[in-house]
Amino acid sequence: MKRHTTNYINTFIEVAEDCPVSQAQIPPEKKEKTLATLQYEKISKNPYLYSSDDIIFECFAIKNDISEHEKQEEREKFFSKGQACLRSSPLAKRYGFGFHHNLEGKVALFPIESEEYQDFLNDTSIKKTKAMRSKRK
Repeated sequence: MKRHTTNYINTFIEVAEDCPVSQAQIPPEKKEKTLATLQYEKISKNPYLYSSDDIIFECFAIKNDISEHEKQEEREKFFSKGQACLRSSPLAKRYGFGFHHNLEGKVALFPIESEEYQDFLNDTSIKKTKAMRSKRK
């Protein structure tokens, strides 16, 4: 079975061109946790612990009530098709966070107004890509 991946190596995902905020916002609490909230909690509490694939699948598993013993099989099925990467995350499109993927492919979040965010933009040794726009041009 073909295995797709959403992982990046040594890459910084900048906020989307049409991101509506100039300072990062924590996704608002709702009765049921949104994808943005799940991703935010996972990454902000554990910087550089998870790969993009880990985060995307974990959030899918939570949203779809996948039990621990089903996870391995479901993960294989999930990644047998291409999946949207973190460039499509509401954190980068709407809430003003950039994602840094280190050399091991592990991810951390950086608010758009932070010094680290600017450092990544100015670092020529890191690949950069923008999050997807919310609206077509």
